[in-house]
Amino acid sequence: DAVDFHADQLHAARYVFPIVSVTGTEALLLLAVRTSGVSVIENAAMEPEVTALAEFLVTCGARISGIGTPTLTSTGVQQLSGGSVTCIPDRIETGAFAALVAACGGSIEIRDCAPQHLAVPLKLLTTMGAEVTTDDHAGIIRIAVSTPLRAVAFRTHEFPGFPTDLQPPFTVAMTQARGLALVHETIYEGRLFFVDKLNKMGANIVLCDPHRCLVEGPKRLHGTTLESPDIRAGIALLIAAACAEGQSTIENVYQIDRGFAHLEQRLQGIG
Repeated sequence: DAVDFHADQLHAARYVFPIVSVTGTEALLLLAVRTSGVSVIENAAMEPEVTALAEFLVTCGARISGIGTPTLTSTGVQQLSGGSVTCIPDRIETGAFAALVAACGGSIEIRDCAPQHLAVPLKLLTTMGAEVTTDDHAGIIRIAVSTPLRAVAFRTHEFPGFPTDLQPPFTVAMTQARGLALVHETIYEGRLFFVDKLNKMGANIVLCDPHRCLVEGPKRLHGTTLESPDIRAGIALLIAAACAEGQSTIENVYQIDRGFAHLEQRLQGIG
C-alpha cells in the first residue's frame, strides 16, 4: 500500500542532526523557510553548497540567519519569489585536477574555481611539497610539482575539513609520494574498497579496515582494464591510469561523466 506522507499542518521546530548531513540540512531548510514560526537546525552542514542554497533562498524572500554556521535559524514566510542564481564552482572537480597533478607531476592552472573552498586539500598539497599559489578574487589555483612529493596522512571530515569526495583521488596521489601514508575515511563506509583496483595496477595499499588504509609509495603503476564502481572512485582510477605506464581501459565511464563534463577534451588539452 502507498504511504501517505501528507501533513495537514506543519509547525516550526528545533531539530538536532545526530550526524552532519548535507542533503538532510538542505531538505529541512527548504521545508523550514515555508513553515510558519521559527525553526532551528542544529549541527547543520556547513558545506559551501548548503551556504549557497541558503543565500539564494534569502534573495527569494526567505528569512534565514546563521548561514555558514552549524546553527541555522529560519523564520517561515508565506511566499517566496522567483530569482536567478549562478552556481558556485564545483570544489570536488577542482580538487580532482589538483590530485591529478599531484599524482602525475608537472604544473597546472585551474581557473573559475573557489580556492577558499579547498583550504584543507591545498594545505595537504603544500605539506606534501607541492608549490601552491591561489588568487581567491580571480578564482585561480596554480600547482607545480617538480619532484616526488612526500606521503602525508589525512582523514576526511565534514566541511571545512578534507572532503570525503576527494579521498579517492588523493589516495591515488599517495601511491606516487615518498613514504607511508595512512588514509582515514570517516564519512562513508566502504569508500576505500576501490583500492584493490589500484593494487591490481601495481600499488602497495593495505586495507586495515573499512575506514583506513596504508599507502606505500612511490610505486610504478601499469595500465590495465578497470571498471568504475562510482563517480569518485572512477575519477581516481582515471588519475591512476594517467600516471601509469601503458594503456588502460576504464569501463562504466558514465559514472565519471556525472560530475566531470567534457573531461576527455580537457585532459587532452593539458597533454
